[in-house]
Amino acid sequence: MIKSFLLFEKIIIGYCWLMTAFIILIGRPFSAYTDELIFYLLVSALTIIIARYIDIDKNRINKAIRYFYPAIMFSFFYRVTGGQMFLLFDSFYDWQLTAFEYSLFGFNPTLYIDKNLLNVWLNEIISFSYFSYYFMIPVFMITVFVKKDYKILSDFLTSTCIMFFSSYMLFFLYPIEGPRWHFAGQFVNVIEGPFFRQAVEYVIANGAVRGGCMPSSHFGVALVIWMYCFKYYRKTAWIILPIVVGLGVGTVWGRFHYVSDVFIGGLIGYIGTILIWNNEKNLVNSTYKKV
Repeated sequence: MIKSFLLFEKIIIGYCWLMTAFIILIGRPFSAYTDELIFYLLVSALTIIIARYIDIDKNRINKAIRYFYPAIMFSFFYRVTGGQMFLLFDSFYDWQLTAFEYSLFGFNPTLYIDKNLLNVWLNEIISFSYFSYYFMIPVFMITVFVKKDYKILSDFLTSTCIMFFSSYMLFFLYPIEGPRWHFAGQFVNVIEGPFFRQAVEYVIANGAVRGGCMPSSHFGVALVIWMYCFKYYRKTAWIILPIVVGLGVGTVWGRFHYVSDVFIGGLIGYIGTILIWNNEKNLVNSTYKKV
């Protein structure tokens, strides 16, 4: 039965079981984590059922189900992190991170932007880049699926699982609430923009988790997408490069993340992707030697 599982499905199940173990071992009071425990058990069971009974080689509909259901799950995985933010610690540690960045830069980047750089049209351009994140995964996946580059799609999902699940674990291993909360009383200006800034504010107000800050999974996944484009669709990579860079800047500009969050998110995305590519190269070499 294990042969029917794709690598990203094994990672999904492994993450669910790991989080289940964390909750059972350190979740106190245990009753506070019942919803999260049920969620991880149900998702792992659903993944096993889909992998076991939907044959990816049978038809293209089955392929679509197997490749796209994890992308739908990611949002639910993200939302459930809000309930486990203080699984290990009982407070946020922004004071440590901001002290580190101040010692590194001599100022706090978010507060510096607030006092010196805000401009309504610059805000709008950067907000556009940040807002584009919400379309990156579906557009990339649908495009690759239409091209029938299924191996690329499978590898991408594996890299994305590594990126997201590493981020979600770091959320509670080092809880950071982010500059929009930590510096709430110190901002002197409002970030204004006629459309994209408003769109970003709406999404954040209705979908963001307080504490889902370290690392920036937004930038990490955007970097993963760019790396796959650079390797397989080079022209597209150059086209979206300014958007990816703008997204990274936008995480700090918009007061959602610290510079450290962006760096760590990008590092995880880069390492996870390189690991998958090296694993594939080793498998090919191993097969070649056997032949």
